[in-house]
Amino acid sequence: MGRVLSKSAAILLFVSLACTVSPVLASKKDNMPSGPTDQKRALHALNRLTFGPRPGDVQRVMAIGVDRWIDQQLHPEKIDDRALDARLEPFRTTRMNTKELAENFPDGQEIEQVMKGKRPMPSDPALRMVYQVQIDRRQEKQEKKEQAAKSATSAVADRPTNAAPENVPTKPSPASYGTTMAADNAETNPPAMNGTTNATMNPRPGNDAAETADAKSSNDANDTAASATPPLKPTPEEEQQARQREQQLHTDLEIQELPSLPPDQRFNRILSLPESAQLELADSLKRGKGQDFLAGLNPRQKEVLLAMNNPNGVVTNELAQAKLLRAIYSDRQLEEVMTDFWFNHFNVFVDKGLDRLLVSSYERDVIRPHALGKFEDLLVATAKSPAMLFYLDNWLSVGPDSPQALGIPEHPRSPYDLRPHPNKKRPSGLNENYGRELLELHTLSVNGGYSQQDVTEVAKVFTGWTIDKPYQGGSFKYDPRMHEPGPKFVLGHRIKPKGEGEGLELLHRLATSPKTAHFISMKLAERFVSDDPPPALVDRMAKTFLKKKGDIRQVMTVLLHSPEFWDDSTYRDKVKTPLEFLASAVRATGADVEDAQPLVRQLNNMGMPLYGAQPPTGYSMKAETWVSSSALLNRMNFALALTSGKIKGVKLDVTTLAANPATNNSAASNTAISNSATNVPATNNPPTPPMDSALALSALETSLLAGDVSKQTHDSITAQMETSANNGKPTLPAKKPENRPDNKSAARKPQPAPRSPDVATMAGLLLGSPEFQRR
Repeated sequence: MGRVLSKSAAILLFVSLACTVSPVLASKKDNMPSGPTDQKRALHALNRLTFGPRPGDVQRVMAIGVDRWIDQQLHPEKIDDRALDARLEPFRTTRMNTKELAENFPDGQEIEQVMKGKRPMPSDPALRMVYQVQIDRRQEKQEKKEQAAKSATSAVADRPTNAAPENVPTKPSPASYGTTMAADNAETNPPAMNGTTNATMNPRPGNDAAETADAKSSNDANDTAASATPPLKPTPEEEQQARQREQQLHTDLEIQELPSLPPDQRFNRILSLPESAQLELADSLKRGKGQDFLAGLNPRQKEVLLAMNNPNGVVTNELAQAKLLRAIYSDRQLEEVMTDFWFNHFNVFVDKGLDRLLVSSYERDVIRPHALGKFEDLLVATAKSPAMLFYLDNWLSVGPDSPQALGIPEHPRSPYDLRPHPNKKRPSGLNENYGRELLELHTLSVNGGYSQQDVTEVAKVFTGWTIDKPYQGGSFKYDPRMHEPGPKFVLGHRIKPKGEGEGLELLHRLATSPKTAHFISMKLAERFVSDDPPPALVDRMAKTFLKKKGDIRQVMTVLLHSPEFWDDSTYRDKVKTPLEFLASAVRATGADVEDAQPLVRQLNNMGMPLYGAQPPTGYSMKAETWVSSSALLNRMNFALALTSGKIKGVKLDVTTLAANPATNNSAASNTAISNSATNVPATNNPPTPPMDSALALSALETSLLAGDVSKQTHDSITAQMETSANNGKPTLPAKKPENRPDNKSAARKPQPAPRSPDVATMAGLLLGSPEFQRR
């Protein structure tokens, strides 16, 4: 059987497992682990508080105790995570502030400013090259546009105004009338040659040889004359075209030899290329041929070359790769889960304009530091974040009666300047986007009891909350000239006029509202307990939320120590999102990710691009969103590609997973003890997988799912493997030997050597199974 399951075979397997019948993916009656209760608790905690257990994680959690491990995860600052830092080191953009990102990875606005001379060209040669390529592209695009417009205008101007219809003879003009008639006569009655009428039509007999000789002499004379004529001198345009072709050939050869140069020499050579060659190289990178040019370069050099093609794309790509690596390798797993939860709650779409540069700081400086802190601190931080201000357009919101809207200058020189100037062009008006989402999605919920008038008043409260120099990486700024004056009335409360303080007062009221406490508690319970969490648990969490002033860590403590969280009905009850599925698959197999970009593309295929949720609601955490035949097929194909080593940048030795974990662990321990006693150096030879398919499948079920595999799944995978082993034919029962009169059995054919079990396909099918889809 091939390593990657065909589409038809995958669909058949899904049908056999009844994966698409309902959102719960299949019955869980026979999925309960047969091991001790401590193992079940450890596995449940790992499935809910992390992006999935890694090989050996269950044993480690059991060794230190589940409750103690949970307490450690609730205090991530006490966990050493330096191993992750080494993996994130190449992603320089994730550590830059927004101003540095704007300077090093300019967007269209920044390039436009430099083109118009409003900002200087960077002095750094590498950064200058990035800017110049972007400018050249814009100019080239503009020239093509102008040329197309010019060609269209010329075509219209050159078109005859009184053109005759096609295939209709035109009447000759008087000046050409005689010439036309002469031509007609010549065509009808050809002129005589050498004074002889119709000489060519009626040649004289007997003179063929002489005429042939005369013709040959005439041709030779013509050839001699032609050879004596000097060649035509090329026009200036032809000379220029020849020079351009020669220069293009030289440029192509120079670019082709770049990958063969040592990295530093290659990078310096690129910096010294003419602008046209740098633009061509950037186009080559754009066409996906950049790996040869990038090989061996340091992180900064790679970023420069990639920025030649798409400056903002470098930032978003590194951000997505870093998020995946954190989910897979961080030891502060609960912090990463909570960071993902809160980013989704306060969602920002990365592909909306400036947010390509703002989201990095938003997650790093706003979401992650407050993921287990006070909710009010998190709420205020998101409200002031340039990423949120830009995403929901609040940075443009202007009060209808504000000085800026009325056209009153910032520094009035006379009483006349203090009067409204309605004839002046007014800026953007009041924007209610943030006010609506603040009430509906961030705090009170859609059933929070507010009205449209409340939304409008909230929008007025936050006028003036804007961004200082947004296209230069600016930060939060309160502009009193944009702020709507006067008191506001929100949810029956009067908010006195006090500028920026009005917004802070309103955020405090919302953060301490019982409705907010209930809504946030319910969303946390949906993420960690079930799609329909028990009301009693939500009520207790909300009570703690109010009592502890929105302390998220305390609310999570109530949840994680509740009987509802540990109830048998919640075990493997939550369907994984694509991010959770992909990260858990990589973690379960112990794969080594050297390049996370292919994994980022896999998530795009599964319908969950990182930071790619356009609506403010973010991605759903509920099963019905992610369970469909096409979605599960994508997951199965990814699982098979992962275990068969077909995902670039991800290394995996699946044979180690097929060795019996219990046998190998005990054998390794005994070997270590024996070697210690006899001073024999220990060996690190990986265990060999069993030759028997049944043993290999059993070992994989233990390694990847701790044995939580239903009989239906086990039997379906066994049947699939037997069918593939027989080249697609179903396995038939063995025939009994015939009894002969002479009591001699028939001669048996030699049996073929046993085939090694296809552990890669087995592992892929298990990762695509209903059991692995749940956590």
